[in-house]
Amino acid sequence: MTLLPLALKSLANRRFTVLLTLATIALSVALLLGVQRVHDEARQSFASTISGTDLIVGARSGPVNLLLYSIFHIGDATNGVSWQSFREIAALPEVAWTVPISLGDSHRGFRVVGTNGDFFVHYRYGAKHALEFSAGAPLADLYDAVTGAEVARKFGYAVGQTIVIAHGTGALVAEHADHPFRIVGILQPTGTPVDASLFVSLGAVEAIHADWQTGARIPRTGVSTDDARKLDLTPTSITAFLVGLKSRAATFDLQRQINDYRAEPLLAILPGVALQQLWRLVGIAENALLIVSALVVVAGLLGMLNAMMTTLNERRREMAILRALGARPHIVFGLLVLEATLLTVIGIGLGLILLYAGLALAGSYVEARYGLHIALVPPSPHELVLLVTVAASGILAGCLPALLACRHALADGLSIRT
Repeated sequence: MTLLPLALKSLANRRFTVLLTLATIALSVALLLGVQRVHDEARQSFASTISGTDLIVGARSGPVNLLLYSIFHIGDATNGVSWQSFREIAALPEVAWTVPISLGDSHRGFRVVGTNGDFFVHYRYGAKHALEFSAGAPLADLYDAVTGAEVARKFGYAVGQTIVIAHGTGALVAEHADHPFRIVGILQPTGTPVDASLFVSLGAVEAIHADWQTGARIPRTGVSTDDARKLDLTPTSITAFLVGLKSRAATFDLQRQINDYRAEPLLAILPGVALQQLWRLVGIAENALLIVSALVVVAGLLGMLNAMMTTLNERRREMAILRALGARPHIVFGLLVLEATLLTVIGIGLGLILLYAGLALAGSYVEARYGLHIALVPPSPHELVLLVTVAASGILAGCLPALLACRHALADGLSIRT
């Protein structure tokens, strides 16, 4: 007796219930793989936020805190780093390059980063990708500004536009309207916090605060844009700085020197180590989402089991006729398990189609909005393991109604229940 045509005809006779079951399994599989793809891409993007930098140096606090405010622009520094200390460390023979970073201002909710031209030369992300411009060029004049891709996209900025930055990053900010900036460059999307940042020179940061003291404008004073150009705009302190070494073998030695720096309390961290520490914190939410999606798959398989159990009583006569025609109990068992297998495998196939269709339609939006590029690639080995696990679970779920069907006596199926 050939079971496959019989199983297909049996499923076709219950097409409405079968279609609902397939839809449930397909949606749950698409959700599980989709969350896994986002999880993997988010982790890869997270780990590749900064590369090619050997050390990040800031005021002594904690490694994760330093990483958060200096690279992810989340939170604020507990203290600054004096310009003198920065210059002394930059002059050490092991140091190949340094990039100063000054934070504290904002533009319409986005962070303003004070730096110099070395940032656009030495900052790397991903597999040591350099920053590229979609339009314009790096900073040249005192009041030049370079915007990240997300800033430019959200406000429709173009090279040559004039903007104003504000003092502070919270809800209450005071605009530096007397010192407007001109956009000279727009960066290509990177999928990093660079996209949500606006860059100006360290001298510009000093210029717009020339008539400010302790976070407030000095009354009855004012420094025009032209007057500011005549001032000594060397900063007294910065927020943090990036360090690249001539030899990576000197990393731990220099880190120890900076952490023991006597002029002021400083902290030097390895970006990769700090990123791993931070991921262990934020990865809890990602893992919780994976668990939820796995539970959705379990719910889908339980729905299939429930449908088979519900229809089992209705199929008593069908099973009895098969037995009367000479089908042994293992044939009945195999038929029901085969039906469960077909439902699970077809549901998985539809889930994959749904996943790739969703990625094809929404991939560009997700990349533009969240900086996550989810490639249309075949399932990874880990995803294949998940699919095999789902398939095996579906087959096992079909064993329960199959065992119950085998236990029904032939007379039970042919008798009329009242």
